[in-house]
Amino acid sequence: MAANRIVVGVDGSEPALKALVWAAGQARLTGAALEAVICWEYPPNAWAGLTTGMGPTAPALPDDYDPEQLARKELDEALAAALDGTTAAGVVRRIVAGHPPQVLTELAEGADLLVVGDRGYSGVRAALLGSVSTHVAQHAPCPVVVVRGETPRSS
Repeated sequence: MAANRIVVGVDGSEPALKALVWAAGQARLTGAALEAVICWEYPPNAWAGLTTGMGPTAPALPDDYDPEQLARKELDEALAAALDGTTAAGVVRRIVAGHPPQVLTELAEGADLLVVGDRGYSGVRAALLGSVSTHVAQHAPCPVVVVRGETPRSS
């Protein structure tokens, strides 16, 4: 991975959008490359652990279901919502299969900074396993910023 880069975790949530705005501002101030990361897992986590007397079950997914493509769309929409067009065009986009805390920790290797929001789309799973921000703050190989509160849209 290139030196002088900032990695930001994106999941489409409001806190992640705030983290993206903050990270873009920091990248602009420091001259670092900005790398926006979104993770996807298959099958969807919402169905993990559902069982019947006959074993694990999940609803039937459409034949054209493509979680990577959905993640790519979510990332593109987040960049468009949070950043101006010029800034968004300069962001390195990474769509990665895997569990977000692990992926972000691995991708932060060699980065100057890892940025995440204080809350994301997580629900019960995060309550049981711990939040992404807590995990990366404890395990990232670089400094971590957890963005909280209101952040204005970048210009």
